[in-house]
Formats: sequence, structure tokens, C-alpha cells
Amino acid sequence: MSVANSAVRQPDRSTASPRASAAASNAAASSPMPTSPTSTASPASPAAARRARLEATTHPVLPGPSTSAVAIGAAGTSDVACVTLANAYLRLDVAPQLGGGITRFDWRSEGALEPVFRRCERVSARMDPNELACYPLLPYSNRIGEGRFHFGGRDVEVPRNRASEPLPIHGDGWLAPWSVASADRENVTLVLDRSTGEPYSYRATLTYALDGATLGIALEVENTGRDALPFGLGVHPFLARDASTELSAPASGLWLSGDDWLPVRHVPAPPAWQFGVAYPLPEQLVNHAFSGWSGRAAVVWERRRLSLSICANTDYYVLYTPPGADFFCFEPVDHPINAVNLHGGADANGMTVLAQGERLVRRFSFTVERMDMRAMASPHRAGARGRAGGRGGKGARGRG
Repeated sequence: MSVANSAVRQPDRSTASPRASAAASNAAASSPMPTSPTSTASPASPAAARRARLEATTHPVLPGPSTSAVAIGAAGTSDVACVTLANAYLRLDVAPQLGGGITRFDWRSEGALEPVFRRCERVSARMDPNELACYPLLPYSNRIGEGRFHFGGRDVEVPRNRASEPLPIHGDGWLAPWSVASADRENVTLVLDRSTGEPYSYRATLTYALDGATLGIALEVENTGRDALPFGLGVHPFLARDASTELSAPASGLWLSGDDWLPVRHVPAPPAWQFGVAYPLPEQLVNHAFSGWSGRAAVVWERRRLSLSICANTDYYVLYTPPGADFFCFEPVDHPINAVNLHGGADANGMTVLAQGERLVRRFSFTVERMDMRAMASPHRAGARGRAGGRGGKGARGRG
């Protein structure tokens, strides 16, 4: 399939040392690559070099007979081809082979690239998908209790999909290689055909698009199976985290979970976890599904003077905050954990029943903005920081 005028980057097979590889990557970003073996580079003034770097980052190298691009920030060798999207504000690297996942999402600031999602520093076909910066969730999100559910008068068995997990988790889209249907400088569309899958048979389309300072993601699934089944969608970004990171994501309720992380009881969100205004992230572990969400959230990195606005046409999110990690996960999803086995069934808990040929689409957007000093000095933010000290006490985790 032709993807002319796209920014598809072939694997870097260099065997140079990490320091040499980094230098080569910087050089690749700062000057156009030769298109013939006889091309040579001429000396340039500092101003010209700066212009060349800006041109290279905002207009990535396009594929051609003798061109390739090195993944800046990737350590060692890589056997995975990536697609780079870039504009004056953002850079996005996508690895279709790795579950259609994102390996890098950066904000461009005064000539530097700052991570919005946690960067994937080592891209490899053998890597754990949980080392990616983000991946799609389909045809369901999170875990399914006992790997089965009852629907349409029959028992549906869902196989385990990870050796390290006792239950099936996140569907199979994040574990499958996707194909590039089309790509240009600011857009890429991936497709996945799981028409022979069991019990879920489907086709999916995943589109990433840059529009100014916004990354838009559209995820669509079509049921190609004979039987109707409940489907659910979401995305799983790993957001950068430091000591100043704050989250605003108002929600009315959450599910308490047992030792297996399956929900056992739905309760109103405790005050410390309502996130009505920007609150510092909890120091203790949170791994819960929240309900009654408006579909809007904000992340603030006060130390870096950056903010991220998140929008989704979903009513739930899963928040995961591993203590001491340099990331946290804010996962917009359209159903809670184990929705297929909750009271009322899947369609009463956010999932959508699709008959053969029917489709479901979910959209997500991530908009980055530089914060001004007035926003940082807001009394609401000061109050949130003052209340944060009470967050380390009682958690909201229940025991099954």
C-alpha cells in the first residue's frame, strides 16, 4: 500500500554506542538527509543551523529511495518502523507494529521538545507494550472477571492475552500489529483486521491528527462477527509526572476494588479524590475506575509551566498512580472495569452492543498550552495545594 508523502521512518540499524547514536540523531534532526551518495554538507552559520533544525522538526524527512530518519531519543538499535507527525507546536511518533501505539508525544517549546506523554526511550518489537507512551483499548478496556461473561443467552469465553496477567486485559488491539492506510505530515490512519478473532471479530480504524497544539485521536470499531456483542473503547496514555503534577477531573463516583483489581462496590468519590480543581496527584497507589465524569480533564505541570486539556466523548476514566514512578495513567474509557459482569450487564454500564456491521466511534483530544503566571498564582490552585497534605491517609481501595 502506498503512503506517499508520509513521514514513515524505517528502523535504525546502527550499531554505534548510545552517545554516538544520540549525536547521529541530533544531526539527523538538524540537517536534511542526503538524497544521493554523492551529496555533501557545507558549513553553515549558527543562524542557518537554527533555521535548519526548525525546518527539520516541523517538516520531517519524507520516505524516498535513499532517505530515512532516525528516531530521536531512541536508545540502541530498533527493528520497528515509526511514523512521525509534526507541526510548529507538537511532535508525535507512532509505531503501527506495536499495537498502533504512541512512542513519543512532545510539546515544542523555545526550540526544545518537552514530553507530554512519558517517552518510550527504547523502541523494539520485543518490548513490553506497557513501555509505550500510549495505546488504544479495544474491543474492551481493562479486566474481565474469570475471563467470561453471559450475554444473549450464552456464555462468552474471553481468553487470557498476557502471560503475566491472570485475567484478559484491554482487549487485543494493543497487542496486534496495525497497518498504515494513509499518512501525511500531520495525520496518520491505521487499520486493524481481526475478522477471524474469537469471541470478538472486528475491524478497527485508528486516526492520529495534529491540529495546532491539539492531538486528536479517533478510534472506530466495526463488529464483523455473526453475533451481537458488547464493545467498549478507550485510550491508555502514560502521562509525564513530576513532584508538581496536578490533575483536575471531576467525577461523582468510583468503584472500590478487591485484590484482583476487579470492582466490588460503587461509592461516591471521596473528597480527596473528587479532583474538582487541580489537585496534586496522590502519593499512594490509585488504580480505580471513576464514574460521572464530564469528559473533560486537565493536567498541570507547574514546574514546567505547562497544562494539558483532555476531552473525550466518554463518561468514565481509569486513574493509575504508581508511587515513585515518573508517569501516571489517565485513561478515558466508555465503561468501567469488568463492565460485562457488573449488575445490569454490559449495556447498562457504558458498553455498546453492536450487531454485525454496526460501528462504534470514540474521540479523544489532548491540547497543550503554556501557562501564564496569573494562572499559576490562582487562589484555587493554592487552596488545592494546601489540602493535598490530607491525601496520604485513607485510600479508597476496598477488599473483596
